[in-house]
Formats: sequence, structure tokens, C-alpha cells
Amino acid sequence: MPEYQQTVFKVLTLNHIASAGLECFPRDNYQVGENSAQPDAILVRSHNMLNMDIPRTVLAVGRAGAGTNNIPVKAMSERGIPVFNTPGANANAVKELVLAGLFLAARNLLPALRYVETLQGDDDTLHTLAEREKKRFSGIELPGRTLGIVGLGEIGRLVADAALKLGMKVIGYDPNITVESAWSLSSEVKKAQSIEALLRASDFITVHVPLLDTTRHLINEKSISNMKQGAILLNFSRNAIVDEEAVLDGISSGRIKSYVCDFPSRKLQRHESVVTLPHLGASTLEAEQNCAVMVVNQLVDFLQNGNITNTVNFPNTSMERESSYRIAVANSNVPNIVGQISTDLAKAGLNIHNMVNKSRGEMAYTLVDVDSPVPLQLINKISSISGVLSARYVPFPTRQVN
Repeated sequence: MPEYQQTVFKVLTLNHIASAGLECFPRDNYQVGENSAQPDAILVRSHNMLNMDIPRTVLAVGRAGAGTNNIPVKAMSERGIPVFNTPGANANAVKELVLAGLFLAARNLLPALRYVETLQGDDDTLHTLAEREKKRFSGIELPGRTLGIVGLGEIGRLVADAALKLGMKVIGYDPNITVESAWSLSSEVKKAQSIEALLRASDFITVHVPLLDTTRHLINEKSISNMKQGAILLNFSRNAIVDEEAVLDGISSGRIKSYVCDFPSRKLQRHESVVTLPHLGASTLEAEQNCAVMVVNQLVDFLQNGNITNTVNFPNTSMERESSYRIAVANSNVPNIVGQISTDLAKAGLNIHNMVNKSRGEMAYTLVDVDSPVPLQLINKISSISGVLSARYVPFPTRQVN
């Protein structure tokens, strides 16, 4: 049998992580820092990992945020490494920014501010000029207007609830809505049968979908042609979901009254009908703390128990510990992997106490609790099964020393 002893997990941080999250690492069992060599896990926010040489010791990557475009997810999947994120942790921060965007656009606040900043003269002169020109910035009120929400995840649902409380009508479209999201959605939100139907009915449109091949340039020349004349478009999701050229053409034609987004660019900069912000969606103290706490807790549970919650590449897989001896296996979703694992366990004389297996697309994950210690040779044998990406022994409260 191999020897086991209490040891320390090493976590490499690639960005500043809120101290509220770092404090969630058990102090006696974790070394956390920006210079951790041979780390067991990587903790990241915005750092670009796409061309990074990720050490072979890494077991998991945790992103303190929802998007993972800065992480080589496919390469991590091929190595059996889960990539954790924190969906919903920054949802309230984004919701509040969307509401700010609604008010900015509805009341023409930014053009009005820009105008006032150009005024010169004494107070009487400023007052006279402001009163004379204020009609140029006359806006609209939100009650009774229709807000179309594309994407009804955590952020979309919070935006819908807030808009309803402001007296707006809300219509939503999300072909991939989960059962949980559907149950959480207010019955006052009307369902659009297509994105085209939503665009035709909406005075304001806000998008809250991840950036995928299917959502890249979701808002394009064709979809903009379906919008109401004078619609207001908001994008606090991902830049590439909206085709900037098409939006500018839509503004020129009058189809779009204004565009509010969280992604500045040369094309959009200083355009009088565009408001661009410096990607402030999750930039609040509370959101940074929520994301840090959430991702750290997920990493700790994975490293110490093998449990997976909120990854972008593996299924959620958790099992209460009823034994001190656990094996965690990440594999391609192909037939007979579980059967081969069970056979190897039986040959080694190990009794399965409990087991759970989950799949998600091409990926699968298995947790097996057994009644006695697991020899290193068995972990190596399971690792050699065709289709197995990674296998590790997760004894509690110890782990194997290599």
C-alpha cells in the first residue's frame, strides 16, 4: 500500500482575488499565492491563459466570474481538468448596471451631460443656455414600455423582475432555458416564440447570453431589421454578440435610437448615440467578493472531495462522503467506462460503498467510494483505461504523496 499523510494544496493566483474569498481556503492545508510552483489549482479572473504553459500538476482551474473566454477550456477538458466558474455571483451587479443603462438611454443623460460640460460663462449665462436647449434632451419614461430580454439566466431573470417593478412590460426569449430558471421566472414575463418576435415587440432590448459560436453576432443586420423603429439596444453580456457595424448602420437608418454597452471600441467611441462603459458589469466590491467566495469554496470541495459544482466542461457531480476512501475519474463520454472501473475495483478486492456517474455532452465524471484504502497501482490501472482523462485518489482527510 502507498503511504498517505496530511499535505498542502498549492493554489496559483493569476489576478488579485478578493480577500473574502482567499480566507475561505483552510489555512493549514493550502498555500495560495502568485508564485506557487507546481500548483494543484489555478485561480483567475481576467488573466489571459490561452497561451499559458499550464503545469502538469494542475487539477482544476477556478474563474472568479462567469465567462471563461480567457481560459483554454478545450485543452483543459482533454486533460480531465474541470474549469469552474461562478454563474450568478455577479448577477445583481450586472442587473444594476443594466438598469443604469436603461435610464441613461431613456433620459438622454449622457448627451445632456456632454452638452452642459461645453457651456461657458457665468451662472446666469449657463442657466439661460441650459433652459434654452434642454428640449434637445427630452426623453421617455419606462412604465408601459416593453423590455425584451434575450437570455433568461440569473441576470436576465433579475433584470426582468426589476423592470416589472418599474412598470415595464417584459417579453423574454431563451430556447435553452433550464427548468430551474423557468420556475424562478415571474409569470408576468411573456414568452417570445422567436428572437424576431421579441425584437418586433420591444422598445428596449437587452442581451444576456454567453458567447458561443451560435450567439456570435446574434444581433446583426438581419435581426436589427426586425426591431421597432427607434429601439434602444443594451449589451452587458459579451462584445461579439453584437455586430458593431450593423448597429452603427441601424443608428444611421433610425432603426436604433441608441446603443448602450460595456465594451468600448474605436468604432463606437464618441458616437453621439452610443454609450460605452469600461466593462463595469462585475466591478463592485460585493460582486468581486461573491465571485471569490463562490469559486474558492468550489475548488476546496473539488480538491478535498472530488465534487464538481459549476464548471463549463463537466457535469455537476457531488456525493456525500460515507467513506474515507474515494476515487474521482474524469473521462470521455463513451460506453463501458464505469463497467471497466467496477471490474478493476473488484479484481483489487475493493467493495464499492457508493457511486455516482454523470455525463454532459462529450464529457463524463465518476465518483466512487470504497470501503478500504486504494493502492496506487489501481489508480494507475484506471488511468490507463481508454477514454479515461484523469483519475485520482481522494482519501479523507488525507491525499497521496507522490
